[in-house]
Amino acid sequence: MKLRWSRTLTLLPALALAFGVTTAPASADASTVSSGWNNYSCKPSAAHPRPVVLVHGTLGNSVDNWLGLAPYLVARGYCVFSLDYGQLPGVPFFHGLGAVDASARQLATYVDRVLAATGTHKADLVGHSQGGMMPRVYLKYYGGADKVNALIGLAPDNHGTDLDGLTRLLDHFPGAKEYLGKLTPGLTDQIAGSDVLNRLNQGGDTVPGVHYTVIATKYDEVVTPYRSGFLDGPDVRNVLLQDLCPADLAEHLAIGLADRVAFHETANALDPAHATPTTCAAG
Repeated sequence: MKLRWSRTLTLLPALALAFGVTTAPASADASTVSSGWNNYSCKPSAAHPRPVVLVHGTLGNSVDNWLGLAPYLVARGYCVFSLDYGQLPGVPFFHGLGAVDASARQLATYVDRVLAATGTHKADLVGHSQGGMMPRVYLKYYGGADKVNALIGLAPDNHGTDLDGLTRLLDHFPGAKEYLGKLTPGLTDQIAGSDVLNRLNQGGDTVPGVHYTVIATKYDEVVTPYRSGFLDGPDVRNVLLQDLCPADLAEHLAIGLADRVAFHETANALDPAHATPTTCAAG
């Protein structure tokens, strides 16, 4: 028994590390207001009438995940906000580890706060990795469909991931998946075939009234296979970065943190009436 749990504990950091490549190094203070976003006095303009809520990925936080995209959108005239969700007791900075269902309820509360502050009826959501998938729980089960205009996912794990087969190793260590689920349920909820994902995707990937965009990269090493992030539905646009710019080498981390091609396509999805072609020059 001691040997079995030793192997299990050896495997857990590998899984956490694999999921955790979605974040940059932790900032000194994840509550810091950075580069003009999380400004609750911001009022959306006629050109951009809805606030944008950014939803970080696993082991990310409301600042570090958005040091590239948030200022990019603020400079284009958007009111931009970001939240922390999925916190575990005693674990600072590295969030998104709590149960996905509980995180969706946190998102519901936060969106209500943003709508009240901005005096608007709907928001647009942009999420990276888990942050692109988890909002779909909010949309389906917690009233988000009436409060969200668009959901844009950057490398979202909408149908789960097998981490290039790494998750299948859990089956060789009795009790490992259960132990990981108790310790960090946000990780096991993202494994392909999890109860959360099965319920979420049962009956269709989308809800009426919401515009969906998925932006994926074929070099994704976390959401595997990368096409598992794509959605099916009547109001869905699935985009592969390399179809827009064959030279784009962004992987799972870069697509959310730094890739200007992905940023440009995000801006297009937020304002499709004024979209411009996304090419390598956008980067």
